[in-house]
Amino acid sequence: MTALSSRTDTPLLVLTDARSEVERRLLTEALGELDGGADAAVLPLHGDALRDLLPTAGPETVVTALRVAWRPRQTDEGQGRRRGRRARLTSAAPPIPRRPPRPMQAAALRRDPERARVVVAEPATVAELARRWDGAGSLAGFVAAQAELALDRAERSVVGDRVKVPRQVVEAIEASPEFHREVRALAERLERPEDEVLAEAVADLHGLVAAIDPAAVELFRSIFRPLHARAWTVDADTAGLARLRELNRRAPLVFLPSHRSYVDPLVLADVLARHDFPRNHVLGGDNLSFWPLGSLAKRAGIVFIRRTFGDDGVYKLAVREYFAFLLAKRFNLEWYMEGGRSRTGKLRPPRHGLLRYVADAVERGRVDDVFVVPVSITYDQLREVSLMAAEQRGAAKRGEGLSWLATYAREQVSTPLGTVHVSFAEPLSLAAALQAGADPTDPDARRLTLQKVAFQVAVGINSVTPATATALITVALLGGQGRALTLGQVQQVVAPLVGYLTERDLPHSGSVLGTARGARRVLGALAQQGVVTVYEGGEEPVYSIERGQHLVAAFYRNSAIHHFVDRAIAELVLLHDPADRWDEALRLRDLLKFEFFFPERDAFRERLSAELARLDPDWETADGREVLCRAPLRVAHRALRSFVEAQLVVAERLAARNPRTPVVESDFLAECSGVGQQMLLQGRLSSPESLSRELFGSALRLAANLDLVDPGREDLARRRQEWAAQVRDVVARVVVIGELDAAAQREIVGAQQ
Repeated sequence: MTALSSRTDTPLLVLTDARSEVERRLLTEALGELDGGADAAVLPLHGDALRDLLPTAGPETVVTALRVAWRPRQTDEGQGRRRGRRARLTSAAPPIPRRPPRPMQAAALRRDPERARVVVAEPATVAELARRWDGAGSLAGFVAAQAELALDRAERSVVGDRVKVPRQVVEAIEASPEFHREVRALAERLERPEDEVLAEAVADLHGLVAAIDPAAVELFRSIFRPLHARAWTVDADTAGLARLRELNRRAPLVFLPSHRSYVDPLVLADVLARHDFPRNHVLGGDNLSFWPLGSLAKRAGIVFIRRTFGDDGVYKLAVREYFAFLLAKRFNLEWYMEGGRSRTGKLRPPRHGLLRYVADAVERGRVDDVFVVPVSITYDQLREVSLMAAEQRGAAKRGEGLSWLATYAREQVSTPLGTVHVSFAEPLSLAAALQAGADPTDPDARRLTLQKVAFQVAVGINSVTPATATALITVALLGGQGRALTLGQVQQVVAPLVGYLTERDLPHSGSVLGTARGARRVLGALAQQGVVTVYEGGEEPVYSIERGQHLVAAFYRNSAIHHFVDRAIAELVLLHDPADRWDEALRLRDLLKFEFFFPERDAFRERLSAELARLDPDWETADGREVLCRAPLRVAHRALRSFVEAQLVVAERLAARNPRTPVVESDFLAECSGVGQQMLLQGRLSSPESLSRELFGSALRLAANLDLVDPGREDLARRRQEWAAQVRDVVARVVVIGELDAAAQREIVGAQQ
């Protein structure tokens, strides 16, 4: 126990946090070992005794507190160790230490006397505590709260950081002067009574605030762990976690993961728990707060928040104050910036709305800094992709509820799905970003700063997202344009892709595809899920994408294509007039800016210049077709065809439309789906995965950005035609690169025969 020998000549006040007779006995024994404990004034931490005694205590009186910390049973620790060894296999985390029920504590100590340990809070004098008190509530209440926080810190040194929990959140916020100042100012702006605004804000806080009850966390985890632990093994970035743990000792973290599955928060929670991080406060849409699991989830740290706040200033105030409280107490947050699961496999455009509440906490001095952590969660296979693919074809999304959960759980535990890869990019200092940004009092400038932060998060996620073996296999098969490939041909396509990733030091798990056994295993796993079909009636088995599964295969492919986008643009640039290649590169960047995350123009030019130089040092004047013919790798048709073909459908439908006719998005997307299917059947499109409402929607947003959607006069018709011509030209060059690649593959096969 901590000694107080330096202060034994001063009065000592000890507050005890005992919740059973066994704990009271242990604390009494510990008091005899505490320096000065024999002569100390001993009071219970909770109750009125402290309020009565404190006014008579001198300012030099030293205040400390004692509590019994319970470690896991030896069997639990053994399970944790076994689970730790299986962490590479199952993602299960060791149990959270919990206090045994009162009737069982004596027996627990007889079995394992080391299980209970008395911890001592960091001491402080009455004068020090009085200086820190802000006048809200009573001094006795403040001293008791500070003692409880100090005991929590001492307890975590014994049982680990996973037990860190917030206490009396609404009461603490309601008692703070800052909260009352904000309520008063808001009431004046809304011209409403202050008491009315205060009551509404407190009610909103009660609806928002999530508890973290260790028992509820364990129950929640035991219920939901089968949804992921039986489906995937886990490959976690332990080096990144070690850096984050050190950073978290001095600043709160906001984890912003990619969102591909409902189980993303469950996977990340187990990874963090296994490495002794405190449980995140996870923001979730209130559509998931259905009975009876909503109340359990809230006690396990899930913050159910409205999907839209509208003009509800009181609710916004409650969210802002809740975030500020959590961050000031160094609790970590987690949410998913894409606003929903990716339907295409690549990142969706990030939303930065919630970041402004974190920025408020930094700018108002409620916390010195917050570090934003981009997190990549990538799956070898994902069972729910087939439903998301159906939604891309126009099917309605099924609402969440108990029957939905039961079906989802049953499907998840049926067969293993490979590995889930969890990686952490370099954290971003929000304070530094805000300081480097423009005037924070200018709303537009502040919004731009937060947009840049959100963009950096997306780039960070992409930078650590591995190109999985599944993704590389689907890159090969989708690029075959309906042609079935032998195992050897699949490997011939994949080998230069893996070589390119390795040369660029980009993350991937494609090495397994270098052997026939490894490639056959990945193809077999995709065949088992119905994504790949195998024909074995000929000379040797051949593989192709199963009919109707192109959008599913594209989901896996798209999780990796951001690594190949620069190369694909470079190839398209080489097929353009040498006198205009840089301008064409910028046009392509603008054409694809709603699909991929590009750096600022100067950085983009530098990156693309390096990519072009890899193809040919004299690329500015070289014959692009010759360069591509001798290149070991061509990727534009594999990476970009579905995106530019979806743009072609949208561009042509706009060009065929009366410029004075308004565009109703839902009707227009349905029109694109129907006409796109006809274009595919007629051979005007070659990639079934381009028939995606998600891709059509992105193309329509691009058209709106180009001012081609809102009704107008004849000038609008001309500009729509020009855009359609530009897209047709890009599609034609993609087709040429596909033909060059097919010819090169035929030459390789012919040479081998």
